[in-house]
Amino acid sequence: MHDDGRPRSAPPWQVMADTLLQREALVCRLGEGLLPHDFAGLYIGHEEVDRILAELPGASGPAAVKVEALLRQLEPELALARKQFEESLASGSSTFDCLVRTARLDSRDAQALAVLLAVERSPHRMRLVAYFQDNVQLPRLTVASLSRMLDARCVAPDAPLRRAEFVEIGTDGPWATRMCWPAPRLTWAMAGDDSADSALPAGACRLDAVGAGTGETSMLLVTGADSDSRLAAVRDRWPGKALLVCPMPSSPAEWAAVVREAGVGDRAVVLELTEPPSRTAADRIDRADHLSWALSSPKELALDALPRRPWQEIRLDSGLASATDWEQALGVPPDPSFPLSREQLRLVTAASAGDPGQVAAGVRRLAGGHLDGLSVRVRPRRTMSDLVLPADQTAQLRELIARYKRRTVVYQDWGFSPLPSTGVVALFSGPSGTGKTLAAEIVAGELGLDMYKVDLSAVVSKYIGETEKNLERIFGAAAAGDLVLFFDEADSLFGKRSEVSDAHDRYANIEVAYLLQRLESYDGLVVMATNLQRNIDDAFLRRISVSIDFEAPDEPQRKQIWRQAFPPGAPVDDLDFDFLARQFRITGGIIRNAALGAGFLAADENAPVTMERVALALKREFQKMGRLRTESEFDRYFNLVNGTGHAEPA
Repeated sequence: MHDDGRPRSAPPWQVMADTLLQREALVCRLGEGLLPHDFAGLYIGHEEVDRILAELPGASGPAAVKVEALLRQLEPELALARKQFEESLASGSSTFDCLVRTARLDSRDAQALAVLLAVERSPHRMRLVAYFQDNVQLPRLTVASLSRMLDARCVAPDAPLRRAEFVEIGTDGPWATRMCWPAPRLTWAMAGDDSADSALPAGACRLDAVGAGTGETSMLLVTGADSDSRLAAVRDRWPGKALLVCPMPSSPAEWAAVVREAGVGDRAVVLELTEPPSRTAADRIDRADHLSWALSSPKELALDALPRRPWQEIRLDSGLASATDWEQALGVPPDPSFPLSREQLRLVTAASAGDPGQVAAGVRRLAGGHLDGLSVRVRPRRTMSDLVLPADQTAQLRELIARYKRRTVVYQDWGFSPLPSTGVVALFSGPSGTGKTLAAEIVAGELGLDMYKVDLSAVVSKYIGETEKNLERIFGAAAAGDLVLFFDEADSLFGKRSEVSDAHDRYANIEVAYLLQRLESYDGLVVMATNLQRNIDDAFLRRISVSIDFEAPDEPQRKQIWRQAFPPGAPVDDLDFDFLARQFRITGGIIRNAALGAGFLAADENAPVTMERVALALKREFQKMGRLRTESEFDRYFNLVNGTGHAEPA
């Protein structure tokens, strides 16, 4: 053992550091001729003033001769330590050697890193440093000390150690007395701990290498598809390379942590972009030219926003999960009902706990939470048997369902061109209460999807640009999950563009144009409902895949709706459905409301649902609409609903 407790079998980097520290301490002691005292640096005596004056540039004397003699005496030990140090770096077997290699340090920079790490890891070395720096408040090496021992340029702002964010330097006080130290992440790594840097951006993750191979330091642009597909493309280009995947850093501390973590772990950095990189970000990437970078973006990046270093681009047209992806994730072949991207497949696998039988439930969860506040989730419970429509409209609904279900067959297997997208847009038009919302719910149920009814009051904003942002939130979240987007009263959003007479008209037209563009690029199912089809802009009508007119039901249909409006468990007392269907030419929505109202009247009196109660419930519905109640309609129940007596017997 050495006197300071250091084992004689210390690694070469530590031997190199201790040899340099020993030499500096001996030179200092020789110059002073004193042992270190307890108050070094806390006061300046006459003897120290004389010594400093003698050591100023241009001065000469016995001390210089003694120093030169000491250096000659120590040179063999220093040469041996340097030889072993450089041989170790060439082998590249230790953690320290890896740090030197990834940061591209030369021998001088590597020696500086070795000294700084050795001091940081040992209180004994700190006391030694405080001694030869003549100040107990300077336990770490200063710029001046590094200048004497090696070269102060090792820690210059643009030096490799600083570019790699391996070394930090104080910013207070004179340049010569600013202390230098290794980043804590390096110190922990040298202690055998591989915990990630605590300053990394939220969401950063470290991925181990997959496969074997090496890639030259370079920069990739990976655009299109989903984030998982882009990440797979990076892995294919750089096999055998560990990765650090993270969002764009938002502060200097986060940038430093990303660069440092990639250097410590010998990782390539994959930045997931939501917007083009800023000039600051591009400069940061250029500065860390010892690392491999991949910029991952769903959209093509502008050339003037890119770093100045050479780059290659990978463009992905489709991110659909392959049969291999499905097999690896769930152990089953792809389900054509769910054309999931790789990212969606990963999320669905997590939501379904790897159970293939729960894929449909996992798909429903994809958009959960993102659409809150802008839409209402409707979990379909009703089926085709609950909808009363003419045969032609029923057939059109089934054609709509088939059009969405068979997209993969028609577009991928048969090769039809999916222009402008593989999405399906349906328009349901007709008077209120004719079953448009119910039909949309049934379509979603037949497809095994949830329906999100868009809340137009939360979407449309009086502030310029806010409506577009809200719409982008809706379509962006919907794209992450297989679902049905339902726009009720769609003419308020999809209305005809007007003549521009003021700024409001101009921005309203921009909203319509934006919505049309977003609708054309959406690959899901959109159902728009309107009372007045003529109010829909012609540009939207050209984009519609299926258009269904909902008409007020005729008498046989009204009779069927009346029968279905009362559930089997309701206490119904011989209702005259023929009379109700013949006398009241109303829509299915009014019929269901009247049936429900009659049920509450009966429940309140603990009695069955009778014709009298149904007639009274109809009166309330007519009152809500401001519709007249004629004697010809209500017939024998007219006096009852007008409060003048009882119903006349049939």
